[in-house]
Amino acid sequence: MVNKITLDNGVRIVSEQIESLRSVSIGIWVGTGSRNEEKEENGISHFLEHMFFKGTEKRNPQEIAESFDQIGGQVNAFTSKEYTCFYAKVLDEHAPKALDVLSDMFFHSTFDTEELVKEKNVVLEEIKMVDDTPDDIVHDILGEASYGNHPLGLPILGTADTLNAFSRETLQGYLERYYTGENVVISIAGNIKEDMIDQISSIFSELKPKGADKNIEKPAFLTNKMAREKETEQAHLCLGYPGVPAGDESIYALALLNNVLGGSMSSRLFQEIREKRGLAYSVFSYHSSFQDNGMLTIYGGTAPDHLDELFDATVNCIKDLRKKGLTKKELTNGKEQLKGNLMLSLESSNSRMSRNGKNELLLGYHRSLDEVIQQINKVTEEDVRKVASEVFTDDFSLSLISPTGRFPSSLSK
Repeated sequence: MVNKITLDNGVRIVSEQIESLRSVSIGIWVGTGSRNEEKEENGISHFLEHMFFKGTEKRNPQEIAESFDQIGGQVNAFTSKEYTCFYAKVLDEHAPKALDVLSDMFFHSTFDTEELVKEKNVVLEEIKMVDDTPDDIVHDILGEASYGNHPLGLPILGTADTLNAFSRETLQGYLERYYTGENVVISIAGNIKEDMIDQISSIFSELKPKGADKNIEKPAFLTNKMAREKETEQAHLCLGYPGVPAGDESIYALALLNNVLGGSMSSRLFQEIREKRGLAYSVFSYHSSFQDNGMLTIYGGTAPDHLDELFDATVNCIKDLRKKGLTKKELTNGKEQLKGNLMLSLESSNSRMSRNGKNELLLGYHRSLDEVIQQINKVTEEDVRKVASEVFTDDFSLSLISPTGRFPSSLSK
């Protein structure tokens, strides 16, 4: 059961007691990501995430790292399009120490000028690393093809130009706008000691309650086609279709649709493209949900000479699924796969912490596992057919990286 309290300054604390575990996971979730950035500050959310590890008023970067090594804990952070998370997983007896270090980073990071310069170089190398990974960067290109100049179409890491413009004052200004009480969720799960929630409440009650208003503009879903010529061994192809927002009631039907399309080894794309035709080692689909929209992405990588066959086989799978829907067997198997994946994915304190933090931040409510399973079981063949007709529109966005940069031949037909 998830318990929730809201502090006077708007900070929400969600906790889930799991006495059978010996671990505790703590996450500080902030409702800002690359979507909230102005174009000239693209990448600042991610850069801030890095800078929180670069020293506080009482700990240098090495001491932050050693603080968790000394207690056998794990600490990390990540940035998405709509949120940023700083988290730690430790033995239950070390939870107070983990909270102390995380909160020190959150409230007292110095953003030292020398560290800032060094970390810019680190992130520049990260950008180069992603750019050298075509099966990764092709997804960023799909975002640009699908959302254009909207912030959702911009890369989370930013660019060399925007990164180089960041200063200590830039970072502090962004913190003032978005790192405020009403925009922060503390999620804790595991074998939680009695006074932990009081400690969290005391520490985070000092956070400023309100910052800048979020100007969230719903994007239009575009159907642009973008190709990049690059010396690669494979052609990397992505197709994008409009999905549904987080919390939409059709999310469960869409999850089943995605599972049958390309979300498992028994999926149609995997069986047709890898098993039957031997065209690809990696072929899959996934759905991304945002506050007010979503996107279904399909990826496949193949030899450049086989790009046309990969594209045609993928489009034919989609057309068949849109026209005929799922079989009874696919629906039954898909439900069991979704329920199994859900249960297995929540067998750690970290996964519970993540689920609760994200749900509170994006949805503001928490469904129990039994309620989620009930929703999955309720999905009918007609529900999936309906969502397929809405998602699989006549056109789609496309991104491609290949040695020639040429689109599939049948694309223009």
